[in-house]
Amino acid sequence: MPGCLWRDLWGRWRRYKYRFVPWIALNLSHNPRTLRYVPEESKDKVISDEDVLGTLLKVFQALFINDFNKQSDILTVLPESIKSKYQDLLSIQHPGLKMLEYGHQQQTIFNPEEILYQTLGFSIARAASSLVSAGKGVFITKGLAPKGAVVSMYPGTVYMKYEPVFFQSIGNPFIFRCLDGVLIDGNDKGISRIVYRSCNGRDQLGPLKMSDSTWLTSEMNNPLAIGQYVNNCSNDRSANVCYQEFDVPEIFPIELKQYLPNITYSYEKQSLLRCVVLVALRDIKQGEELFSNYYTIVS
Repeated sequence: MPGCLWRDLWGRWRRYKYRFVPWIALNLSHNPRTLRYVPEESKDKVISDEDVLGTLLKVFQALFINDFNKQSDILTVLPESIKSKYQDLLSIQHPGLKMLEYGHQQQTIFNPEEILYQTLGFSIARAASSLVSAGKGVFITKGLAPKGAVVSMYPGTVYMKYEPVFFQSIGNPFIFRCLDGVLIDGNDKGISRIVYRSCNGRDQLGPLKMSDSTWLTSEMNNPLAIGQYVNNCSNDRSANVCYQEFDVPEIFPIELKQYLPNITYSYEKQSLLRCVVLVALRDIKQGEELFSNYYTIVS
């Protein structure tokens, strides 16, 4: 029995150590490829914020149109200019659609992963990692993710550095720390899951959802929202993606906020919603696993 217990604990440690900050800090010097150096916080950008925004809008708009028939509650509270925009976009993309009762249109519905592939040329999914005892990882399952592409998002509750995260952090390997101390809790279980669902319901305005909670389930609306499962690189696996912080601008379309997999913990209005995306450092082919740097080091 003691031997089985020890093997179980050792297996858990081997899976967890790549996300355990003290272990990472002690092992950074063994592999400089796990570090990414930037000159200062303001220059921690592989691609511009405009490119990140453009990608998210492109994907979210495609998801919205794909799910257009189920958006009736939202469309009723949107201005006529926005409704007509989507009707025009839908008619351009599907010119042969038949009008159904109540003005809805008959269309082919694709799953979110297929929409991602049609929109960006690749799709991603979770699967058993190629790292021994690393648990789950994220793979390019179809197509090719070119250098500079936004390949995933880090979902979760956003905490300012003065907000409490002690209980959420216990045994939690999914807390991401931004350069300015802002934390994102990407755990989809336990207290973290409860907190996110609570904040998600708190901020909903009638039929308008201000964030996406489906990343907590197996049926996700936003296929990019699995970035918390991207494993850190190792001595024999160099990083092919890196984290990039992105603040959602005020001009972000309200009807597309339902696909944002982040929400603030505090009810008080923050300046901008913090998101973190993962950006490809090189072309990543079908079947490859995504590996990130441990840290971004400001030099």
